[in-house]
Amino acid sequence: MAWGLFTVLRERNARFYLTGVIVSGFGDSAMSLAAGVWVKELTGSSSLAALVSVCAWVPALLGPLIGTLTDRVRRRPLLIATSLALAATMTAPLTVHSQDDVWLLFTVLALVGVGAQLTDSAETALVASAIPGELRGDFNGLVRTAIESTKLLGPLAGATLFTVLGGPTVAALDALTFLLAALAFCLIRVHEPAPTSPPRRNWWAETAEGLSHLWRHPTLRLLVLAGGCAMTASSLRSTATYALIDTGLHRPAALAGVIALVQGIGSIISGLTAGALLRRVPARHVSAIGLTVCTLGTLAWTTPWLPVVLGGSLVMGLGLPWPLISAMTTVQAATPGEVLGRVAASANTIIFAPTGLALLVGSAMVATLDYRIQLLSAAALGLAVAALLMGTDFTSRFKTPAAPASEPTAARSRRTGEGLSHAE
Repeated sequence: MAWGLFTVLRERNARFYLTGVIVSGFGDSAMSLAAGVWVKELTGSSSLAALVSVCAWVPALLGPLIGTLTDRVRRRPLLIATSLALAATMTAPLTVHSQDDVWLLFTVLALVGVGAQLTDSAETALVASAIPGELRGDFNGLVRTAIESTKLLGPLAGATLFTVLGGPTVAALDALTFLLAALAFCLIRVHEPAPTSPPRRNWWAETAEGLSHLWRHPTLRLLVLAGGCAMTASSLRSTATYALIDTGLHRPAALAGVIALVQGIGSIISGLTAGALLRRVPARHVSAIGLTVCTLGTLAWTTPWLPVVLGGSLVMGLGLPWPLISAMTTVQAATPGEVLGRVAASANTIIFAPTGLALLVGSAMVATLDYRIQLLSAAALGLAVAALLMGTDFTSRFKTPAAPASEPTAARSRRTGEGLSHAE
């Protein structure tokens, strides 16, 4: 494990890329919490404060359309330009001072959500050019670790700054982090050929091409759907947190912060170990292991004992990133560069967009049912998908298609995906 991580960190491109991810993620995490509190203070409405998270979720539904742009231009200049544009956008909340200005805050957050979809797909595509293939598992694991770290530290910083200096200061911090991210992306050295100029097609046709590639590739389709199911199960679990604390453990609601911290620590460990695991185990197995580990953690939440629940939180944090890292690493390995932006954006939408619906379903379930039924539903979903992943791998051993005699071995390997080795 250490060899892969140190090798990644010796790569100049990896260091600057991670710097960009960390600083922008920190600012976004700080702003996401502060924005909800800000709206609540200005309007007194809890429902309007809850809409802050919707601003980030709705653009995820448009991910495939947004991601099409990343295949029309060079990815590094696009990342730089988008980061600079978002930095400029985040100066608008500096003028928010009353309830009448709240619409501006929502508009800015929605634009940041669109920018996040664009940068996510561009970053995934750029990694394929900037990071050697044998290091992408370690690198994607480090990216996930960086994201989870900012989720732990960013909200605390945002809450503190908002309390002491107010919302405009947090917005200024977010704008600064976008500027620093743009600088980090400027320092990445990568050779990107100009995008090919295909016959003139409309935007919808190009978007459909990315979705089609993802759906036609059996391994990609399965891993991305598994990632979406993992996030869906996670959302069902998260909406049961306060019922677990109140009804199951009879503890104060503040315990939710401890549970989130423990789960975050597990996710950081998971990201650090993902690359080593992907070098030794096929991606389908890594995804199945992660889902199974999450299931064990979910079952631990059905008990009334705090040490078991905290252990389950650590285990859930450990298992959740593996299906996500497996899916995105395979997307980078199994997708031609000319459609990688669209495929990456489509994969992100399939993985992360269902979480909003799952949160709504989970909220309805926890209001009407025993929270343990909700947890068992999440566990059953995770276990079923893990079994499907392992079952697909088992049956594929006995269904190797015969290639025509005249087809070269190398071409046959590329067609069946065998040349990707553990990436699939």
